[in-house]
Amino acid sequence: MNHLRPAVDHRAGEFSLSTTLSRAAAMTYVGRMTMAPPRLSRSTVTGYSLGSVGTGGFATLPGLVLAYYLTDTLGVAAAVASLVVFAPKALDVLINPYIGSRSDADAARTGTRRRFLLLGALALPVFFALTFAVPAGASTLVGCLWVTAAFVLSAIAFGLFQVPYIALPAELTEDYHERSRLMSWRVAVLAVAILLFGAGGPALRELGGGGRTGYLLMGVIAGLTLGLGMLGAWRIAPRSVGVDHTPVETSSGHGLADSLAAVRSSGPFRSLLGTFALQALAIGCMLGSAQYAATYVLDSEGAVSILFAALVAPALAVMPMWIRLVRAWGKQRAYFLASGLFLGASVAMLGLIAAPGPWVYAVVAVAGIGYAGMQMLPMSMLPDVISDHENTATGSVRAGAFSGVWTAAETLGFALGPAVVLAILAVTGFVSSTTDHPVAQSDGAITGIVIALAAVPAVLVAASLVALRGYRLAAEEQNRSGK
Repeated sequence: MNHLRPAVDHRAGEFSLSTTLSRAAAMTYVGRMTMAPPRLSRSTVTGYSLGSVGTGGFATLPGLVLAYYLTDTLGVAAAVASLVVFAPKALDVLINPYIGSRSDADAARTGTRRRFLLLGALALPVFFALTFAVPAGASTLVGCLWVTAAFVLSAIAFGLFQVPYIALPAELTEDYHERSRLMSWRVAVLAVAILLFGAGGPALRELGGGGRTGYLLMGVIAGLTLGLGMLGAWRIAPRSVGVDHTPVETSSGHGLADSLAAVRSSGPFRSLLGTFALQALAIGCMLGSAQYAATYVLDSEGAVSILFAALVAPALAVMPMWIRLVRAWGKQRAYFLASGLFLGASVAMLGLIAAPGPWVYAVVAVAGIGYAGMQMLPMSMLPDVISDHENTATGSVRAGAFSGVWTAAETLGFALGPAVVLAILAVTGFVSSTTDHPVAQSDGAITGIVIALAAVPAVLVAASLVALRGYRLAAEEQNRSGK
């Protein structure tokens, strides 16, 4: 059987894969190395990190403002808005695993996931802008249907990019610590993207005069920014794993059912996925309630930008700390610490019920230290799990299958977050309004906002720690023993 043979160019600091692809070798993991992998080049790290502008922005801005746009600009009832926010992204639970299996088949045939990345990068800006482009004078019903259709198409376009993007690290390097380095830079860019979209999105809305015009300006500029970041990853990162693009026949093992069966067979993946999915839901709830907390608890609609800065800015400073902890403790133990910090800060934020005030920004900053680890660590553990499966199981291309299920769970968590928030608001007496006719909220509604912001995330993160205890991987044990 012919194997992939890496040729290392030490002068350029890069590596490329020259291959002789037989029908059997086509089923070999695309980035498989038979020697110690070289250090990832700066261009590879930069190219991959740029994609986080797209993934971070799309994960952040809709979760932050879409529910608020529906209830407080278009006048959609909270219960109905919860369905509008949840339904389009819930569709990704079905679509993303399919995209993953198709991406694997395409990678086995052509040696690249480039086409999927490009299609998503070109389509997302258009549909994202349309989501916030409800025509002036449109009724509440028409506006609701418009947003639903545009957001469904946005979610599909995002999946076409996100699924192959998440699969790339397992193909870029097999080194345990290089993956942490790659993800540390990715999360640093992610932090900048979250700050940019979390603080800049509402600022653009106000620059456009608020209301529908303000949201339209925000949607257009944010959509273009998403696309530029994604195109940066398409141009640079995929080329660093280039192989001979000679088309070859692939097996039927890349069908959706076979891909899902392979994913289910990995115990470490199930444990890591459960942890990450619960935490995605926790973060989704916090994101979805932040604008409500700023407006009705802190009495300042613009305070949402400060909340976001307090949560995300620490990631830029503490990322080297998480890298050192990985080398000293391993990824699983560091992940426990990150989650514990976020949990403790969430519990402390319950004090907003009795004493709302600017003290909460310091507590959110502590949560931000944990949040940085909660982003970097599981994303660097996922390629470890993929490589473990490829080394011990079939050896076929499966990175897309794993990333498809992973992104489906992440998308579901972020979609459920705002829906859970809106459900809590509906139960606790929140009253929807329009831009021209704001209303005061009852004490029960204020309490409901704080529950959604702090109590629900705390419970979910506590549950995620139970799932994390079941994570068992050979690479983790080897790192702890220093082998």
